[in-house]
Amino acid sequence: MQNNFPLSPKQQNLPNQRWLIYPEQPEITKQLAKTLEISPLIAQTLINRDISTIDQAQAFLDPESIKLPLPIEEFPDLDISLNLLQTTISQQQKIAICGDYDADGMTSTALLLRALKHLGAKVDYAIPSRMQEGYGINQRIVEEFHQEGVSLILTVDNGIAAYEPIARARELGVNVIITDHHDIPPKLPPAHAILNPKLISEASPYRGVAGVGVAYILAVSLAQRLGKHQGLIKPLLELFTLGTIADLAPLTGVNRRLVKRGLQYLPHSQLPGVQALIQVSGVKAKEEGRRKKEEERRQKEEGRGKREKGRGKKEEGTHQEEIGNMEEGRGKREEGTQKSLKPDDIGFRLGPRINAVGRIADPQIVIELLTTDDMGIALERAMQCEEINQQRQLLCEEIEQEAIAWCESSQINLQEERVLVVVQPGWHHGVIGIVASRLVERYGVPVFIGTYEEEGEEIIRGSARGIPEFHVFEALQFCDELLGKYGGHRAAGGFSFSAENLEKFRSRLSDFAHQCLEIQHLKPLISIDAEAEIQELNFDLYRQIDLLHPCGIENKYPVFWSRNVRISEQKIVGKGHIKLTLIKGEIIQAIAWRWGDYFPLPSVVDIAYKMRENTWNGQSNIELELLGVRLPMEVSRNSQNSPQNFPQKAEFYYSSRPYICSLYQIGDVKELRIRNSRGEVLAIQQGQKIGLLGKTRNSAKQVDVSDARFFNLIKTAMSALQL
Repeated sequence: MQNNFPLSPKQQNLPNQRWLIYPEQPEITKQLAKTLEISPLIAQTLINRDISTIDQAQAFLDPESIKLPLPIEEFPDLDISLNLLQTTISQQQKIAICGDYDADGMTSTALLLRALKHLGAKVDYAIPSRMQEGYGINQRIVEEFHQEGVSLILTVDNGIAAYEPIARARELGVNVIITDHHDIPPKLPPAHAILNPKLISEASPYRGVAGVGVAYILAVSLAQRLGKHQGLIKPLLELFTLGTIADLAPLTGVNRRLVKRGLQYLPHSQLPGVQALIQVSGVKAKEEGRRKKEEERRQKEEGRGKREKGRGKKEEGTHQEEIGNMEEGRGKREEGTQKSLKPDDIGFRLGPRINAVGRIADPQIVIELLTTDDMGIALERAMQCEEINQQRQLLCEEIEQEAIAWCESSQINLQEERVLVVVQPGWHHGVIGIVASRLVERYGVPVFIGTYEEEGEEIIRGSARGIPEFHVFEALQFCDELLGKYGGHRAAGGFSFSAENLEKFRSRLSDFAHQCLEIQHLKPLISIDAEAEIQELNFDLYRQIDLLHPCGIENKYPVFWSRNVRISEQKIVGKGHIKLTLIKGEIIQAIAWRWGDYFPLPSVVDIAYKMRENTWNGQSNIELELLGVRLPMEVSRNSQNSPQNFPQKAEFYYSSRPYICSLYQIGDVKELRIRNSRGEVLAIQQGQKIGLLGKTRNSAKQVDVSDARFFNLIKTAMSALQL
């Protein structure tokens, strides 16, 4: 059948996706929705996050109600680290921080600089050159620190894989504390202390902290021990929030609790650098008046109130001696007047501006931005971040187009290779990781992208991005003997190798991919929480989504889907985006980012989307951000009881007219039947060029189905049946 009726070019140009729709659990959903007084859609979303009991749901919705274990009980080397730092500070010996050039590393560096200076330490920092040296502490930095009389080296967001540099520091008599969150290598460096959440229990709420989270835990614990935490915790929490979201750390456990709190602080930040970054990036907090209106509406809804049923009243100004409640000056949060930034505001506005500097410029710009107390300097540095980010965007677009052109011209068979390795000269090392992510979105396979070092073409350095079924760091370990330096985690990594090993590297990665990837994995994955009707997509549901925030890794923003939605209008806007008007009972607007290649979309489709708020000229509306689209497919419920799963049925539109198609098994032959709104049926048996057309079989006339008017109709029907 597939050979007889291939898809039309237009249908082939739909996004090549696989949809994973979480199974409905109506009984648990009903119980959660009723007890917590939330929409069944939100209840189903909680279940999809492995939150299926009332106690789990209440703890998730109110993370402040959970009592966290003390960090010193979770991190075996934390006490050693605190003792080393306390001694070094009291003796006024030099401390040097070795950071990293991404948002996590730079915010970690700034956080510890602020903290240690506040605690009276003599402290400086260094960040390796992305272009000249690559990721992580190296022997040059160690040697320079030693020459400068440094007594203690403190790594942040790196160091766990730096065995040789750490060993050299020990030879020179320099103390070393490693704070990192990357995956653990087979052989740990000989540091005096190592703080890494990958070394603690998987059940620990601290397990998912990023590098900035480890730095925050160390800094707050030290401040507590020295009794100097007054005036320090709030700015450190802001930097923690900024780095955690920008690094795409999982927003669960401690991360969820602290980020949720930090987002309340950021709009009113006391840090000049954060104020300046918010100002130049155009991030706007919600308008106070509209928030008051929403609160008034919420309070009118029966049973909503403050959602404190069964939780007890929280004491104002609570201050417990554990990391989760270090929130000096918390006081009472006044509903309706507190402005809040969502993680998307940070991740997609502030984070990239910080990351851009580390990618293509001098990280010192960001360190100064986040450590200065001078608003003038902060604004200068923030403007630099803005300009550099614009340069980064242009570089990304240019390299992405070149990479796509190379992929299309090389005609790689991704079903055979199951991994994409793209290496070209002249690309900027700092942005190829972003391009790798875009290629994963486009092709649905793991991507390893690289370019040659500036001096000659002997060394290739690159970045990798994976898909859910593919572990990037394990793939790099599988290629260990072919690589120089490498590191990373499940979703992403970095690497370098001799150019002469390129084909071996490509082949070895393909071997690894064949061990973990099946053909069905080689499509971009859309994970969908629940089916929703367009009428349900209102401000009440949107406000309830706020209960799930902060959303991010391991707590993704809810994705819903709706079937048989009509597209009444669509047009290209901006740089290849599609703006749509959708109709199904009600009219709603939608945007599909970077979908210009799929324009125009079919007139009736199933859609997967996120809800978003759009404010224009003081008016706010709910809009949809499309993530997926497919032709409608309705499989007969009765067919599920048939051992052969026949007949199969689907509804579709062709030339703006509705049709119903069915696939039947007649003996050893399959027959496709297409019915129009007038009751006429076109019947075609597999492999035949002649079909029957009529209202009954006896009165039907024979027609040549290779005729264009029938042939294109048949292709559309087969696509609707996903044949």
